[in-house]
Amino acid sequence: MKNISILGSTGSIGVNALDVIGNNPDRFNVVALSACKNIGLLKQQIEKFRPQVVSVIDEMYASELKKIINPSMGTGILFGEEGYREVASIKEADMVISSMVGSAGLLPTMEAIEAGKDIALANKEVMVMAGSLVVDKAREKNVKILPVDSEHSAIFQCITGHRDADIKRIILTASGGPFFHFSNDELSKATPVQALKHPCWHMGRKITIDSATMMNKGLEVIEARWLFHVDMDNIEVHIHPQSIVHSMVEFVDGSLMAQLSVPDMRIPISYALSYPERIISREPPLDLFKVGIFEFFRPDVEKFPNLRLAYNAGKAGGTFPAVMNAANEVAVEAFLGENIKFTDIAKVTEGVMSSHQSKDSPKLGEILEADRWARSFAKKFIERINVLS
Repeated sequence: MKNISILGSTGSIGVNALDVIGNNPDRFNVVALSACKNIGLLKQQIEKFRPQVVSVIDEMYASELKKIINPSMGTGILFGEEGYREVASIKEADMVISSMVGSAGLLPTMEAIEAGKDIALANKEVMVMAGSLVVDKAREKNVKILPVDSEHSAIFQCITGHRDADIKRIILTASGGPFFHFSNDELSKATPVQALKHPCWHMGRKITIDSATMMNKGLEVIEARWLFHVDMDNIEVHIHPQSIVHSMVEFVDGSLMAQLSVPDMRIPISYALSYPERIISREPPLDLFKVGIFEFFRPDVEKFPNLRLAYNAGKAGGTFPAVMNAANEVAVEAFLGENIKFTDIAKVTEGVMSSHQSKDSPKLGEILEADRWARSFAKKFIERINVLS
């Protein structure tokens, strides 16, 4: 029996993870959960899985949760940063699923690693912001980091049993998002409602917008660089609208290995939770005859400049990736609030990056300070855009 703690249990990854856990009660037990503000769903999760402790964003939501939870269940209710850290480091947990949205997941994930917990990593921003620190700390604490993103899970499955020296190139696949066939003029008029209609995956709002701008794939490139010890120049992105080939690895002998499955996040989640074993799937198998055609296209970094910005940030290193990530988070929030255009997301991110003085080999405090600076500067940049428009 493996004891699981989940950071971000009410998001799409957390919900899917609990579905996997609920279907395998002989293999997994939930000991802790954290959420942001969705206390209605969290209440249902508490009642079904009976965790020892849960945490929410602040004292107000903790108070509201206490009112609707039967105290006889014995679940402790915490809040804020300290609460999230408790969920991440709870003694009984064997593995922590890191699926909080954005930069908020960095400190709890570091806390989990410090406590010696294996990590099922779905929060790519953790690696983007502090990849070197995360990898070094995991090595120091003898912690396994198992990827949950479908693309990184695919790569992990392809390279298992091979030496790092055998890997020539990593190919991350991308669906292309809802705007793959849009013109530049159509992109400038794209609405949040359109951007949230992903053609293949059902995900949270922030990651869905990142998929539409191609920033999500840029973040995955940086994450892959740290997870698999491959230079940025040896990581490519291919648009694959069918979303069946989840990623590929080319080896030095010319062999190309791919992992295929239906687009269902429960597959990579179950692999991370059960590794090195596999869990029997209850879903219909992949029907290659039905899929028929596999297509691959080069990404258009002129139409989707966020991918270019991510490569630039990853190669520059230092605090640039953290600044890029923070600026993008602010810009995405502004777009969802209809305060900027879709095409302004990349403009904000590039504007913030171009004004940043990076620190090489930053410590955690310097990364967090760069994150705070970028958020403040991005908000001011958006104000200027609105004044000029």
